[in-house]
Amino acid sequence: MAEAVVKVANLHKRFGGLEVLKGVDFEVDRGEVVVVMGRSGSGKSTLLRCINFLEDPTAGTIEVGGIRLEGGHRTRNQRERIRQLRIKAGMVFQQFNLFPHMTVIENVIEAPVRVKGETAKDARTKGMALLDSVGLAEKADEHPIRLSGGQQQRVAIARALAMEPDVMLFDEPTSALDPELIGDVLGVMRKLAEQHMTMIVVTHEMGFAREVAHRMCFFHEGDILEQGTPDELFNHTKNEETRRFLQAVL
Repeated sequence: MAEAVVKVANLHKRFGGLEVLKGVDFEVDRGEVVVVMGRSGSGKSTLLRCINFLEDPTAGTIEVGGIRLEGGHRTRNQRERIRQLRIKAGMVFQQFNLFPHMTVIENVIEAPVRVKGETAKDARTKGMALLDSVGLAEKADEHPIRLSGGQQQRVAIARALAMEPDVMLFDEPTSALDPELIGDVLGVMRKLAEQHMTMIVVTHEMGFAREVAHRMCFFHEGDILEQGTPDELFNHTKNEETRRFLQAVL
């Protein structure tokens, strides 16, 4: 029986009077790659940001790697559990979010040393192996400004992997990249999928979704309107909204 790494139940998120997530139920099994797609403003990125508590859920429950938290007002005794949950949920953003004053390797080892208490020597050894796996070992001592956008995003992936997360969350990881750089980032993500990394990917890269995803979820107005295998959604969609969206992005 498959083991669910991420469990989201009745997730609501409001920003003032605007309800962005409307009771989302969502699970991801270990080793599964789930692509979340939908129009701008449908709630996709908010879902990811609630899963790792960059946004406080208004209501509902979130569980990642056995760490379970209730939505609602963040309390003092939740802070440590939020920290534990974030260790298990690596996040890759649209805009890389690397520390500009640190070298590439310093960016990668910062969290393992500060958050997990690893020695700098051990973290560096592991960090160099991760940089090698994304094809950037030779850039270890460069600063991010010296790297292309695609290289910075690959460093960001290595940085997230350095925490040995249970799941990787990708929030439109190629949307800020020039077209010729997208392939390098998607190549790293394909390799992670082949290594059975659990991944939730918000993206409009439908070729990647068709090739790599085990399951696709179409988000519409704050909830999952339809989900299924790539074949089911691309070739046998049951919903007119899903069909219109796919026609627009393909």
